[in-house]
Amino acid sequence: MPAAKILVVDDQPINVQLLKRKLEREGMQVATSYTGREALESVKTSKPDLILLDVMMPDMDGIEVCQKLQADGETKSIPVIFITARTSKEGKIEGLGVGAVDYITKPIDLDETLARVQTQLRFVSINRELVDLQRRLGETRRAATIGAVTQGIAHNLNNLLGVVIGYIDLIKAYADKPDLVRKNTGSLEDAVNRIVAIIKQLTGLVVKNRPPLAPTSLARLLDAGISRYKSEFRIEQPVTIENGIADLAFETNAEVFEEALAKLLINAWESYHDAPDDQRPITVRTEIADRGDEGRHLLVHVEDRGLGLKSEERDNFFEPFISTKHTVGVGMGLTIARHSLRNLGGEVTLDEREGGGAFATIRHPLDRKHRPL
Repeated sequence: MPAAKILVVDDQPINVQLLKRKLEREGMQVATSYTGREALESVKTSKPDLILLDVMMPDMDGIEVCQKLQADGETKSIPVIFITARTSKEGKIEGLGVGAVDYITKPIDLDETLARVQTQLRFVSINRELVDLQRRLGETRRAATIGAVTQGIAHNLNNLLGVVIGYIDLIKAYADKPDLVRKNTGSLEDAVNRIVAIIKQLTGLVVKNRPPLAPTSLARLLDAGISRYKSEFRIEQPVTIENGIADLAFETNAEVFEEALAKLLINAWESYHDAPDDQRPITVRTEIADRGDEGRHLLVHVEDRGLGLKSEERDNFFEPFISTKHTVGVGMGLTIARHSLRNLGGEVTLDEREGGGAFATIRHPLDRKHRPL
């Protein structure tokens, strides 16, 4: 395990040398600075694991240094322990208020300082392990998704290829009967289109980079997404739009947004199973939500009054090829919709609707302070 890197910042050389010697005896790497500005430059060139920072310095005091560290995303997570001659409660609160994790009062007790440094380094180690665990969990989830997709792709393509071969055999058998040839040719075309759709969906799932963004009208996106849903799935029934935001303009990728909306709409349509077409009401409703530090988000709800969510399906609804339908070649719509919106920094969720049915929600960021990776 590499030695911990400590930066000691104090305008009094004797304090710096005492701390340096004590920490180096414990196997730590110690860098030193004698001014606030020098400390900020040192942090840029060699990011320390922890900073011991004197509060009272002539050119730039420790409070200002800490504020600048907190304002920079690259250095915000570095823990700072203040070294201060102030013993008042107000002075200590001020230091903790600007981001310091602890404080040491002068005259410096070297053993106490070492104990506080070791405590904070343990916290740093735990936080790194948590970050690494989250990364590995993410990789595991992605690997599991890829495995599920691969298995689902193989199963669906094998079934569809069997269907294709079957219709080809029928066309050959009825070569002298044009009506049956036309009927089987249409069915053959549908099966081939499903194969194409699976390949297209798989391509969308593999893409990891955030697609390009451009200012787009919400009203136009809703109309285009609904038109795509009707055209792709040959549906004529109208969709009710309740857009209380008026004509909002925001940055997004129109292709991704429209495709995700179309997939949520067909999911809502199919939730009615065998109900007549004119008894499948679907409503698209919009609102803006303030998510605090995450900024404002656009919410687009797709509501249905279908059969709702079964308890055994709820936890797995976004897994590839999890579907309540028995048709060959379906089951990735919600997976693709969620993956696409996450690439835009958003999310897709599915919940039970009060009074029956379900509602899916597209959540899309409106404030681009935090860009998705």
